[in-house]
Amino acid sequence: MSKFIAKPANSLSGNLKVPGDKSISHRSIMLGSLANGVTKVTGFLEGEDALSTLKAFQAMGVKIERDGDNVTIHGVGINGLKKPSAPLDLGNSGTSIRLMSGILAAQAFDCELHGDESLSKRPMGRVINPLTEMGAVIKSNDGKPPLKITGGQKLKGIHYDLPVASAQVKSCVLLAGLYADGDTCVTEPAPTRDHTERMLKGLGYEVNVNNNQMCLTGGGELTATEIQVPSDISSSAFFMVAASIAPKADITLMGVNVNPTRTGVIDILKLMGANLNLMNEREIGGELLADIRIQSAQLKGIHIPEELVPLAIDEFPVMFIAASCAEGETILTGAKELRVKESDRIQVMADGLSILGIDNEVLEDGIKIQGGKFQKPTDIIKSHHDHRISMSFAIASLRCEHTIEIDGVDNVMTSFPSFVELSNTAGMDITEV
Repeated sequence: MSKFIAKPANSLSGNLKVPGDKSISHRSIMLGSLANGVTKVTGFLEGEDALSTLKAFQAMGVKIERDGDNVTIHGVGINGLKKPSAPLDLGNSGTSIRLMSGILAAQAFDCELHGDESLSKRPMGRVINPLTEMGAVIKSNDGKPPLKITGGQKLKGIHYDLPVASAQVKSCVLLAGLYADGDTCVTEPAPTRDHTERMLKGLGYEVNVNNNQMCLTGGGELTATEIQVPSDISSSAFFMVAASIAPKADITLMGVNVNPTRTGVIDILKLMGANLNLMNEREIGGELLADIRIQSAQLKGIHIPEELVPLAIDEFPVMFIAASCAEGETILTGAKELRVKESDRIQVMADGLSILGIDNEVLEDGIKIQGGKFQKPTDIIKSHHDHRISMSFAIASLRCEHTIEIDGVDNVMTSFPSFVELSNTAGMDITEV
């Protein structure tokens, strides 16, 4: 088991290029595989999660060539996947297992999806229920992986109201809808990331979006295209917070995805008083990109607006570090979803903040954090093998006068393999041992 040793640092500078967006990297492999023709992807995230998706589609007979972050996918068409010779191992990737369930529920062959210890504890009923309603046959381990999907089922389109705002569940149902008879519509209670809808349109598939409802009709085709993956805003968020809390900082993050369904972290930081500006905004392949400049600022505690919660759900661990450095109290509510991520992110972050001497109170659906000063850690921080927890506490070293040790950082490889290198280039002092 590896750990981070993060030594005190107080300045951050430079132009940083964060790796490609994980959500878009996953979807480029899935939809490129189902398209007719050759899809070329640039900026693909070389993290273990996205590579799990890539290997799974190779195992189903898709020829995929990779040269660093350039990927060429020889699409097999919507009905061209072949039965894999063994169960598909999706590692730590919740996105892979949930989205692929929608595609695989409609195939002619049986298959099994499983993952690592962390993935094996994550709830899958949220995708099993709507897929079963569509006619799929799926067996699980009491609502958790492994998932055994029986092939040869005829799916029918449904109108599904999402019980909880979730881009993964929405995408799963829409992907199953590609194969279903009739129309499939998903209505969401709050906006979630819309990369699946954007990429389907980019590959020539009609998706009708009407306010909070997305509809498509089964039986169409996808046409290969070129996809440029922008820098991941979730990974960029670590540096947005780092530059905001560092005593001396001026950094620019290049070519970041600023899709409006993902910019909750920017909106929340601005409400807290961050000195953050978007420059050179542009659109590439249906996705919006911008360069983001962040300079040091004295942040203020706020009550985070609940409508921004789904738009920043993955960024909250590092936002808790920002709240710890802010003047006054920050309150988060309406974020129960954080309890069923790679770890219970509310409780695990609260435990770590307590080790650093930050007063906090865990709520059923959120947390209250009293801004203060990081003290000498009373223990090693346990990340519970959650990559975002590991990286968040490493960022705290910009405002802590003592070394912080974080245990169980192995899964940082899943989403941000170059995190330590990029952090140290910008002025931090993190060692992985």
